[in-house]
Amino acid sequence: MEIKVLGPGCPKCQQTEKVVQEAVAESGVAANVEKVTDVMKIAGYGVFGTPAVVVDGEVKSVGKIPSKADVLSWLGK
Repeated sequence: MEIKVLGPGCPKCQQTEKVVQEAVAESGVAANVEKVTDVMKIAGYGVFGTPAVVVDGEVKSVGKIPSKADVLSWLGK
């Protein structure tokens, strides 16, 4: 599973990455979590608000910090 946290590194982006990492660790799902800070790559996902979370190429969240429950549901837990 590929998870990308999109954002320039703002506090909300950092918190989103932390929530995603915690959810992945808690779920036991094998997932590669990548932080994407390049504005052109972020725009390539059609995302114009950050933070955003992309799971296996599908944009799941834009412009807010997702809850751990949200992330777990995206992981199938």
